[in-house]
Amino acid sequence: MTVLPEVHERHGATFREYDGRRVVDSYGRPDRTHHAVRKGVGVIETRYGILQISGDDRVEFVDNAVTNAVPTENGRGVYALLLDPQGKIETDLYVYNAGERLLCFTPPGEAAPLAESWRENVFIQDVAIENATEDLAVFGVHGPTATEKVASVLHGGVGSPDEELTFVRGSMGEAGVTVIRTDNLPGEEGYEVVCAADDAHEAFETLITRGNNAVPFGYRTWESLTLEAGTPMFETELDGTVPNVLGLRNALDFSKGCYVGQEVVSKIENRGRPSRRLVGLALESVPEAGAAVFAGDSHAGEVTRAGHPPLRDSPVALAFVGFNHDLDTLTVRVDGEQVAASHEPLPFVEGSERSARLPEY
Repeated sequence: MTVLPEVHERHGATFREYDGRRVVDSYGRPDRTHHAVRKGVGVIETRYGILQISGDDRVEFVDNAVTNAVPTENGRGVYALLLDPQGKIETDLYVYNAGERLLCFTPPGEAAPLAESWRENVFIQDVAIENATEDLAVFGVHGPTATEKVASVLHGGVGSPDEELTFVRGSMGEAGVTVIRTDNLPGEEGYEVVCAADDAHEAFETLITRGNNAVPFGYRTWESLTLEAGTPMFETELDGTVPNVLGLRNALDFSKGCYVGQEVVSKIENRGRPSRRLVGLALESVPEAGAAVFAGDSHAGEVTRAGHPPLRDSPVALAFVGFNHDLDTLTVRVDGEQVAASHEPLPFVEGSERSARLPEY
């Protein structure tokens, strides 16, 4: 659940369920808000599940479980995956080294089962796992002027971090905050402001009402922004998919030691290409998630999500398509009919930055 329901309501918010959590859907006029974020900067309360890992063996423990190398230096983070033995993604997560602890940011519904699973795998290691989801609040600051916005309200003798997935500590108003440079999922400059849940009101109001102008936005706008940016998301593309199919190279370290699912990932990598790939499509109408994609008369794949983003003249979709299929002869089944679809390189819309999750094959 959002940590600030009454505050969001005063700003005109409506709500919906997202991965078992109540989140802001919109503050009204989502298309206008979308344009405001693309042209300036917006603020969203971002819902994560958050685990805190402490103990002398914390880095080694998490590093042995995930697909990327966990940083040993305080102030740095990494994007990584947890796989099953068949190499399919069970969850994605950001792992941040915060000195005496690691913070793991997961999709909202994944933190509790992950904490339980990891506790079962602690034997003689010095590791403690705590679910800190309700203790912290996270606000995303996204847009081409996000750096200027953060600089206008961040105090404590620090500047905003420059390198992706690094962070600094300071204050906003009376709230102590950690500011993380994100990996640009909406295709714009981005930061995440992390604070204690008790300080969430102060941090949010500071971001919205002080310093440079910023517009609040909800998950309806977040989804249209990330679709335009060509960013694969956990709920629609990642869950249950082998990472090679997604071209998700920023989450993989092929030089690190063994982790669950590594053999499958390495085998596909050594083969040269996966059986499917994630592609962008432009269409005349919006298909449903799961709609069949055809190359000529052959079934070629399925749509993962689609929409008509505000900055596009026509609908677009992300789809998994067989790697060997001709992308020049695609159609998609919409309302029982075959609708022509043209292949488009990702992203669909160029912003101030490129999403770090854009497929690479």
